[in-house]
Amino acid sequence: MSLTPVRPAVIAASTLSALLLATAGVHAEEPAQAGDTPDISVTSVMRHLDALQKISDAHHGNRAHGTAGYQASVEYVRGRLDAAGYKTSLQQFEFGGKKSWNLIADWPHGGRSGKVLVVGAHLDSVDTGPGINDNGSSVGAILETALTVSARKAAPAQHLRFAFWGTEEETYIGSTHYVNSLPPAEVSRISAYLNFDMIGSPNPGYFVYDQSPGVARHFKAFFDAKGIPTEPATALNGRSDHEPFLAKGVPVGGIFTGSAEIKTPEQAAKWGGTAGRAMDACYHLACDTPANIDRHALDVNSDAVAAMVWKLGVRG
Repeated sequence: MSLTPVRPAVIAASTLSALLLATAGVHAEEPAQAGDTPDISVTSVMRHLDALQKISDAHHGNRAHGTAGYQASVEYVRGRLDAAGYKTSLQQFEFGGKKSWNLIADWPHGGRSGKVLVVGAHLDSVDTGPGINDNGSSVGAILETALTVSARKAAPAQHLRFAFWGTEEETYIGSTHYVNSLPPAEVSRISAYLNFDMIGSPNPGYFVYDQSPGVARHFKAFFDAKGIPTEPATALNGRSDHEPFLAKGVPVGGIFTGSAEIKTPEQAAKWGGTAGRAMDACYHLACDTPANIDRHALDVNSDAVAAMVWKLGVRG
């Protein structure tokens, strides 16, 4: 997640191969019916986070814009999606004199409605840390959901597009470039954009984007069914990749577990955790590693990602 708005080399083939092998064949359990909402394995999601941490470790402790660590992150995610049968493409852009890429993955089956559901998360970190909660947590959840679509051989009602954005930490540059490059007719085909940015905070809250009530109600219904109260994700307004879509009139939705915001006593009473402490004390720091993740929050929210993809895209 970027700060409030104010303003590559290739990973060694042997390293990338080791990362791909380490996570190969790890998916959510495949039920008999492709249309059933999946239960995403948090263990599988964590394996993606471990892979991103290894990439950071091999590239000066970060995966930031314009670095070899970011490019290696793109290659890791793309390798998994290519192997699962997605049609992937890279959209190149520049910022601050450095190249970056958005990774776009289209599921080549289904889409009979003519509409497109876009699901996205930023793949870059800041240069001060590996960015595992911000935003590997969402990348892992979306990637595992996409792999589950493939494992089930789903033929969704809407066309499914998964996007992994570059340079979000410089105020969502990559997603802005993508949206501004779309012809108006393509923008009008997007039924909704679902954004995920920090979904495994160690002292978590459960926040739902509220800018598009028609989308927010589906997220709220998911959490209501689990007995988890939610609050509007107002702290994220103007700070993540949904904003360029919203500016073009696309309905948006998403969830958030908090960053540097201090948890109140009232929030601790309903969500647990520690009042008076940041929801993520490692926000934008070197300690934002897999050890910084609350696995329960990540588990619940990974299931929320999949539930919304199935509700709004697969079933349409």
